[in-house]
Amino acid sequence: MTDYRIISLDNHVYEPPDLWTSRIEPKFKDRAPHIVHRPEDDSDWWMCDGVKGQGAGAGSQVGRRFEEPEKLKFADKIENLRPGGYLPEEHLKDMQLDGIEVSIVFPTIGLLLYSVPDSELLTALFRTYNDWVAEFCQPFPNQIKGIAMLNMDNIQEGVSELERCAKMGLAGAMISVYPPEDRSYDMPEYEPLWATAEDLGMPLNLHIGTNRPGPGQQFVDVEAIKPAFFCNVDHWVRVSLAHMIYSGVFERHPKLQVGSVEMELSWATHFLDRLDYTYTQRPPHGGVWHRFKEDMLPSDYFHRNVFLGFQEDAQGIKDRHIIGVDNLLWGADYPHFESTFPRSRQIIEEILVDCTEEEKAKIVGGNTARVYHLN
Repeated sequence: MTDYRIISLDNHVYEPPDLWTSRIEPKFKDRAPHIVHRPEDDSDWWMCDGVKGQGAGAGSQVGRRFEEPEKLKFADKIENLRPGGYLPEEHLKDMQLDGIEVSIVFPTIGLLLYSVPDSELLTALFRTYNDWVAEFCQPFPNQIKGIAMLNMDNIQEGVSELERCAKMGLAGAMISVYPPEDRSYDMPEYEPLWATAEDLGMPLNLHIGTNRPGPGQQFVDVEAIKPAFFCNVDHWVRVSLAHMIYSGVFERHPKLQVGSVEMELSWATHFLDRLDYTYTQRPPHGGVWHRFKEDMLPSDYFHRNVFLGFQEDAQGIKDRHIIGVDNLLWGADYPHFESTFPRSRQIIEEILVDCTEEEKAKIVGGNTARVYHLN
């Protein structure tokens, strides 16, 4: 591959075991995420507010699928974590080993925290993480870019946190892929969020695993997630993006960028077809259907305002001219099980083999640099 600037849209940190217990407000300390050892299989797991969350395996087995796939296991011990998950200087070394110039980092443990029911606790957890990830990025501000976590249960509090994180130098923010049913993203109460994110130039990220449960739903047990979930993770992001598009969010905020992260690409071809078909061929029903003032179709707003993060979706790359080359952002998912590390350049070369040189440059780095305003 030509020596392109390679930027990983989707890398991760693995939060230190004492992150929340040592930093969170004292009143939440007993309920904060912490490590518990499970003796029956000699593994370490995070617990939050009495419920089991993520395990150590999510940060300890990067690259194993290439060398020893038969040894992949979900359970592991904290002592086996890859140091690049929690030490910025080690993270940078692994970036250089993998040929990555810039790493945009998302949480690991933090992803499942979106299912914590207690909103006040969730806000405290997110603020604590945001402070820490800003510190993680600080030694290498041009190479490592952090993404904030936002709790949008209270819109104004979420907007204030977005503003605070922008001042700390974070590159964008996460909101739930799928909020509670009665808080969907077509509701006008989110208008301050869209306006502020646009004004600040902060892309909003819809990352896999961040559904926000409604009343009566509880914390997700990651060991209980069935394979069907992973095969259909794009369902929730499609609904949320459609809510935004159809309600005119991107008509009102033409510079706002919202992205699907770690949910691949192939679904988008059918999604784009259904967006326009529904808008042009179905009669309005079920409430007021927004009609765009501009002479644009829903797919036009998708192509202008939505980006899609992917790792290895060769079929999606074949459909790139339908989805939009400018909408495709590659990521390595370091240091998780399915990461392309340490073979990212090889995998990129294989997946993009039929792309033009200009297309390759955009997909592996140029588009991410544009969306996240990287110099």
